[in-house]
Amino acid sequence: MPYAEDEATYRRWFPLADDDNDGRVTGGDAVKFFALSGLPKPTLSRAWQLADSGRQGFLGPEQFVRALRVIAMAQSGVDAVDISAASLEQAVASGALPVADLEGIDAESGPDNNPFEASEDHAGGGVGSKGSGTPGGSSSRNSAGRNGSHSAGGKVKIDAKAATSIVDSLKEIYKHKVRPVEEALKFGSFYSPLLTDGDFEGKPNVLLLGQYSTGKTTFIKHLLGQEYPGCNIGPEPTTDRFVVVMHGPEARTTPGQTLAVQTDKPFTGLTAFGSSFLSKFEASQCDAKLLEEITLVDTPGVLSGEKQRINRGYNFEHVCEWFAARSDVILLLFDPYKLDISDEFKTVISCLRGHDDKVRVVLNKADGVSSQQLLRVYGALMWSLGKVFMTPEVCKVYVGSFNTEPPRTEHNSLGAELFEKEQSDLKRDLLDVPRRSCDRKVNEFVKRVRACLTHAKIVTHLRKQMPLMTGHADKQRRLMENLETEFQACVHEHHIPRGDMPNPRRFRDIMKGIQIWKLPKVDKKQMQTLEEVLTLDLPRVMREFDNPF
Repeated sequence: MPYAEDEATYRRWFPLADDDNDGRVTGGDAVKFFALSGLPKPTLSRAWQLADSGRQGFLGPEQFVRALRVIAMAQSGVDAVDISAASLEQAVASGALPVADLEGIDAESGPDNNPFEASEDHAGGGVGSKGSGTPGGSSSRNSAGRNGSHSAGGKVKIDAKAATSIVDSLKEIYKHKVRPVEEALKFGSFYSPLLTDGDFEGKPNVLLLGQYSTGKTTFIKHLLGQEYPGCNIGPEPTTDRFVVVMHGPEARTTPGQTLAVQTDKPFTGLTAFGSSFLSKFEASQCDAKLLEEITLVDTPGVLSGEKQRINRGYNFEHVCEWFAARSDVILLLFDPYKLDISDEFKTVISCLRGHDDKVRVVLNKADGVSSQQLLRVYGALMWSLGKVFMTPEVCKVYVGSFNTEPPRTEHNSLGAELFEKEQSDLKRDLLDVPRRSCDRKVNEFVKRVRACLTHAKIVTHLRKQMPLMTGHADKQRRLMENLETEFQACVHEHHIPRGDMPNPRRFRDIMKGIQIWKLPKVDKKQMQTLEEVLTLDLPRVMREFDNPF
């Protein structure tokens, strides 16, 4: 599909603004280039805000086009406060939006006709001079943005020379400050496997959980408007594996063993669950518009009974916990005929603690009962969820019939209007996921660093009590038997919030294969490094890559 006339022009301008030819227009690049519009800073700030809706800290070609269209609207006389995403789409659809007017830049300007390069021949340099070293030039931005950040005392906080966005900075901080501590203390065994670049760069995920035949696969079909390769829909437990539904130009499936060795994808950590799980894991690609922005994770139906759990061949709860930590939204699906929460489902929901802000509840197939029954079903569901989540706050519950057929209303006097509004609200919630993705990655990174710091303090506390010469195994056994008491002592000794302490039973199980006395000592410098990540590095990154205007 050919670009619109203004979009083709703006894409020719993109290399002019991209000072380092890395495919990204950073804040410093934007300040210099957008200043040629002559608009005030509040207006340019609005352009950046609408363009960088995902808060990545940079503009790609599509976001760059969007920013220039906001500038064009403002130059046509529209007040900046009246420009919204909806009004911008309407203006673009009408075809009445002019091309933005930038000083020294015309429709023919591009890499082969670069007005910036011509300005370098003049002694004065000016706003467009790339090598001038002026406040608007790239040298100032590079020293402040690319080559690391300095505190008031001149101390370099992180080595972030390659960082041009929040995600890049998180990768640099993790590699240089957090990962060395995690590797030394075997933190990956206690929390989740060590992170790779794919974990930081992956698309936002939506995880679907529920008992069998609650409509998870049909729900995905409803969202995509088509079936994904390999999907199987039926009243019995048909989905027997974890399926990651992602975007691709052609419809195909990729086995789990293959996915787990691709470092550019965020699934390498799943190797920790073994071949028995990877044989029940695959990716399914299809060309659906929604998948350009998010990735959907379909899961096997939750069963009940000890026999079914053992026959899975892998720890279902731990796998769900792994996906939950990397998901932006977690959908729990119920239907009016399956309100009971089985033992396994209760265990799975308990694994979601700490991710409560991501959980949404969907009461599916609600058009199959009458209005009176629906009221009773809704009340029973809320009561059951309150007992499982152990919280007085009410979960957000969407009521509807999420399938390809229109809702049946012959038994429900509430009518199709209720279901349509609920479906619209849920879709709006899901479409808002990409905008929140960067904030979610920062939030999950903060939780991981806090957990690593807590783990380091616990190991320090336990290791300090080990004898110098002999009797290590006996001492570790006694410590594990009284682990709850040791955790209480650790809370008081290191001033750790009680909510940050891990589950004692799980910690004890993992420690069975680890010898405390052989773990390296955690010195104060390493502790201080992790504290600096939380108190200095992350706040600085959020400031540096926030709206540059």
